[in-house]
Amino acid sequence: MKEYTAEHAEKRADTPEIEAWPNQYADRDYWIEITMPEFTCMCPRTGLPDFATIHIRYIPDQVCLELKSLKIYLNSYRNVGIFHENVANQVRDDIIKFASPRELHVETDFNVRGGLHTVVKADYVK
Repeated sequence: MKEYTAEHAEKRADTPEIEAWPNQYADRDYWIEITMPEFTCMCPRTGLPDFATIHIRYIPDQVCLELKSLKIYLNSYRNVGIFHENVANQVRDDIIKFASPRELHVETDFNVRGGLHTVVKADYVK
């Protein structure tokens, strides 16, 4: 059986940055929920498209995610060969990098393929 590692995923040197804007209510905790029902990427093994709904739920700290840049960032996965597990964790890591939220929950709910349904959840608490 062939072993797949991070080197098998397409290199993403041109990954768009997620922008943020100042949180005017940084003195309190409140949840922001974002859903992208049209997420696509590619299977790194077969090159076939994978479709998913991405759910992002976070408590902002000093900044909030700017939605247009988040949409462009998520759409940048369209031609990237990446495993389902890595999508959830990479999105989590990039949101932390650009927005440093107090709390974050990323859930990737991939469409059924070959009789398998995959949901991957990646959490973070500051």
